Amino acid sequence: MEILIIALAVIQSFAISLGVGSSTLAVVGFFVAIFDGTIDATERKMMGVWYSILRISMMAILCTTATVAVVMILSSGAARVALYTVEQLVLTLVLFINASLMTVRLMPSSFGPAIQAGSWYALGLLAALNAQDADSFTFTQFILGYIALVAACVCLINSYMAYLKQKPKPL
Repeated sequence: MEILIIALAVIQSFAISLGVGSSTLAVVGFFVAIFDGTIDATERKMMGVWYSILRISMMAILCTTATVAVVMILSSGAARVALYTVEQLVLTLVLFINASLMTVRLMPSSFGPAIQAGSWYALGLLAALNAQDADSFTFTQFILGYIALVAACVCLINSYMAYLKQKPKPL
């Protein structure tokens, strides 16, 4: 059983790292792509690759986290599921729900990308803090920190988008 948990933790760590990196590339790549006012076919193709990698990462995180939660529930009961696992599940569900809403264009573009970026960075931060045994905060503190991180992403992304709309178009 211990080997299973270790294997899941390694896969999950790789998936989180891949997701954080791909999310960064997706946001930065989007900004580069729209800098000239249009997204050409090559830029669109690269963004499609990054989004595919993000989906694979999300699935790997969901599968590993859910499996760890099930193992914990079966071995110790639902009350013994680590808060870290619950927090990962919350962030992963937000990623899936937000991505789905963005796909069907129900999530405004002023919030969707920032929620995705903030959620990926929160997952990365949470994993790093957990690895250092520095994640002894309450669920309420976690939620407040997550909201602050997403709010910062909303401000940064929307500020840059506003800058791009104001700058003169290249000839």
